[in-house]
Amino acid sequence: MELRHLRYFCVVAEELNLTCAAERLHMSQPPLSRQIKQLENEVGAELFERGSRGLRLTTTGQFFRQHAIQILEKVDATLEATRRMARSKRVMFGIGFVPSVFYGQLPLLVRDLRQKDNIELSLAELTTVQQIQALKAGRIDMGFGRLRIDDPDVEQEVLFDEPLMAVLPTGHPLEGSTPTLEQLARYPLILFPAKPRPSMADMVLGLFRRQGLKVEVVQEANELQTALGLVASEIGISLVPEQVKRVQRDGISYVYLADRSITTPVICSRRRGEAPSPVMQEANAILEVLVENRRSGRYP
Repeated sequence: MELRHLRYFCVVAEELNLTCAAERLHMSQPPLSRQIKQLENEVGAELFERGSRGLRLTTTGQFFRQHAIQILEKVDATLEATRRMARSKRVMFGIGFVPSVFYGQLPLLVRDLRQKDNIELSLAELTTVQQIQALKAGRIDMGFGRLRIDDPDVEQEVLFDEPLMAVLPTGHPLEGSTPTLEQLARYPLILFPAKPRPSMADMVLGLFRRQGLKVEVVQEANELQTALGLVASEIGISLVPEQVKRVQRDGISYVYLADRSITTPVICSRRRGEAPSPVMQEANAILEVLVENRRSGRYP
């Protein structure tokens, strides 16, 4: 299947008339009919109902059209962005991140890089495992996650460790205290992300398991905001990194744990053995200042 097949299909789906569609595409009708039939054969389903009154999209055709439009829009946007980058002589720099690191210093790195005239910044929300794959494939240049992963092609640097905090529904019996893991294990637990794994969810479960504690996982959520909403709904409690406490919403309360040595790392991943480009050097310099601010407790 080629992009032209999708473009032909979308025009025919809009016109619902092969003659009109062929005129718009500046081609004759028979080749267009053959292209549409080839597309249907490749998809393995009829996309149009052909009757005496003309064409009509089948249910499958309606579904296919919706996604074909999205694909073409994405391709067009990518082409335009590539042309802009070529005209401006800007260098593409990709950053992958897990959501829970985006409430502290990382947005400042993004802000400072975006202000550079020579950089076209690309951001991707990815798990740490996905970041490793994206680094090796060249889709990103730097990743921020929380899992240590052993890969010969990727180097990881622990920027700092931050305490874990418990998120409780407002009015919870442990609100205002500094609970132990044993106390928290008595309440239903909300984990995030639900998938893909391994992830921070496995890190949290490991904390309880190493202390011989059993927990009831009442709900798993893919998004941090969803997990916080579930806590506010009094479905359970959750554990989050310290920087998440900047997310304020009704119905929840953050408390530190009794054991402040229970932490989670913020890890920067880069391709191993690669001489840092000028853009990478700029990113590293900005990151060094931000990490020092975090370690010393200075926040802008």
